[in-house]
Amino acid sequence: MPQSSAPELTRERDYVAGLYDRLDQLRVRTRAQLDGVLAQGAFGTHQNRSERDNFAVMYSQRLARLWAVERGLCFGRLDLAPGAEETRFYIGRIGLTDDEQQRLLIDWRAPVAQPFYRATPAAPMGVTRRRHLHIKGRTVVSVDDDLLDLDSLTADDRATLNGEAALLAALSETRTGRMRDIVATIQAEQDRIIRGDLSGVMVVQGGPGTGKTVVALHRAAYLLYTYRERLERRGVLIVGPNLTFLRYIEQVLPSLGETDVLLSTVGELFPGVTATRPEPAAAAALKGGLRMADVLARAIADRQRMPAKPVDIKLDRYTLRLDRQTFEAARNRAVKSRRPHNQARSVFVRHLLNTLTKQAARHLGRGVLSDEDFADLREDLRTEEPVKAALNRLWPYLTPQQLLLGLFTSADRMTAAGLNAAEAALLLREPPRKGERWWSEADVPLLDEAAELLGDIDEGVLRAARRAEEEREQQLAYAREVLEMTGLADIMDAERFAERQQEEEGYLTTAERAARDRTWAFGHVIVDEAQELSAMAWRTLMRRCPSRSMTIVGDIAQTGSAAGAPSWKSVLDPYVQGRWRESQLTVNYRTPAELMAVAADVLTLVDPSLKAPDSVRESGEKPTSVRTDDLVTDLPGIIERQKVADGRLVVIVPDGLDVGMPRMTGPEALDAEVAVLSVTEAKGLEFDAVVVVEPARILAESPRGASDLYVALTRATRRLCVVHTGPLPEVLAGLR
Repeated sequence: MPQSSAPELTRERDYVAGLYDRLDQLRVRTRAQLDGVLAQGAFGTHQNRSERDNFAVMYSQRLARLWAVERGLCFGRLDLAPGAEETRFYIGRIGLTDDEQQRLLIDWRAPVAQPFYRATPAAPMGVTRRRHLHIKGRTVVSVDDDLLDLDSLTADDRATLNGEAALLAALSETRTGRMRDIVATIQAEQDRIIRGDLSGVMVVQGGPGTGKTVVALHRAAYLLYTYRERLERRGVLIVGPNLTFLRYIEQVLPSLGETDVLLSTVGELFPGVTATRPEPAAAAALKGGLRMADVLARAIADRQRMPAKPVDIKLDRYTLRLDRQTFEAARNRAVKSRRPHNQARSVFVRHLLNTLTKQAARHLGRGVLSDEDFADLREDLRTEEPVKAALNRLWPYLTPQQLLLGLFTSADRMTAAGLNAAEAALLLREPPRKGERWWSEADVPLLDEAAELLGDIDEGVLRAARRAEEEREQQLAYAREVLEMTGLADIMDAERFAERQQEEEGYLTTAERAARDRTWAFGHVIVDEAQELSAMAWRTLMRRCPSRSMTIVGDIAQTGSAAGAPSWKSVLDPYVQGRWRESQLTVNYRTPAELMAVAADVLTLVDPSLKAPDSVRESGEKPTSVRTDDLVTDLPGIIERQKVADGRLVVIVPDGLDVGMPRMTGPEALDAEVAVLSVTEAKGLEFDAVVVVEPARILAESPRGASDLYVALTRATRRLCVVHTGPLPEVLAGLR
């Protein structure tokens, strides 16, 4: 490929060096502004402290953005046709101006930068040349030009560099274990999706390797730039399929200057619960069905006990009695209040306490009581231990955790809630032991549903007040300890120090506040690998986004979960019927054509009408298969032959198959030269080389086996090898 001329390269190097100088100046200035605010301390009026903290958060976020864009700060240039108000723009990760507010660098999300991604020779959009700058460290090492309007160029401008070089070079790089941004190589079909309107639900449907995930992340960055005021306050939530996937994508948004977005799995959406226990597929499918919402409602109703016989409450001087007629009247009042269980309890309890107060007055030989005396007597009864115990048995306060623990550890309760005997046996579990991982990801949507049905426990409950007092004492004890250790005990009061610490902890980022609040309503929600979510998980996500501003990313053909989506229509119509739109990604940038041809044959097993995405490149290496009689002995040698220099290799195995190599779960798999993962764990990831073990078993081990094998065969960017001990499935007979 022809090289850039030396003067041109020098010119670009000088300009980019100036941009980095400006970036350094802004970092120093912002750091000084932050230090100046923090130096004021937490003193003055409440308004003074609030203003100080707001400025501190603003400067901290700005500084984080300025540091996050170091790598590849500027990556492009647009030359416009003569006669334009400005004839040259540099495009980068953020916008920069000089002290006179003259534009030095255009943010890639700005409207004026759009031609960098969409202009073509057929529709140049006023652009004569699009230049790609390749930077190593802070130095421009080469440039590539796309000449879009030859008639407007001078003779000196008529370069012949290949404009697709930037894209193809990026695709050919070895994997690092982390997803890279594509801000310098966004293609036209991707750009249209990224810049789509904020409102409504956008579905991004695309096959393997089409860039769905990275498009969704760039869309998040674009929306935060374009609708900053609306979204910074409510925040953006990105939901991924597992923690490994979140680790894989975690660097993309910071590299684009966005550091305050909440990344989460479904299993992390219920504050205070860590859902890491594996769930059998059949149990997960049952828990994921919408029917479980009715099961939980009946389980709550079952805890509102209506005894068949009168209940006697023995006190020191007399015995009070509650009969079934009183129970039913109290329950009817509670139900008619249309409050959640924990709030309706106060209605139920008030009716019973009134009845008990009247009985107690008769036992005490007192006639008609004044309102004040009646209230005093009722309060005395409410604090009697036998009365409290009886009321708690009849209509207990319940947390979501208590409800599900009680339900799944009792076959009788599950049967009473509407599950049949086989279903109850499938979900029945032992009570949790200390330190045991008891909650699974399939439990989290059920906890969220239970929280909606139960409502919050009354803040006036005495035990809550006692707990708050205990926490306060702990804070003061900690404050005294810190002051003693630092020698400040004679200077600052412990109570004042504790208050200051509490104030400092109260100023959290939007993402941190949202992560702690189950009822937080996000400004926009992005869901990746969305085809895997159960119907109950969708209920949870829709609660998180009342505005229904969402980007749904996935591929129905890759659905592997038994509780997953059969179609986007079935998922979305119950919530936004007629108000969602679908965009297609049709070009495969990851998988070479040789590998995609193999996967395309498997796709016919999923649905003969589906078409695999077209690959933009060939690797020159044919996929292979190896038959072996001893998998454990031969697999290490096969892996060694499939490795790519400085690259990453994954061995994808069926669930439960021992291949003589340790399984890697979680983020550690991303940093390993060789990792062993299941299909589910590998979903959404990409590797230089992939070894798929026992494809026939992958096909047979679940009703969605064909989708799983399709996923496994499309994780590679260079090499694919299939290892088997028995005959190959017929659909793979063409492998070498």
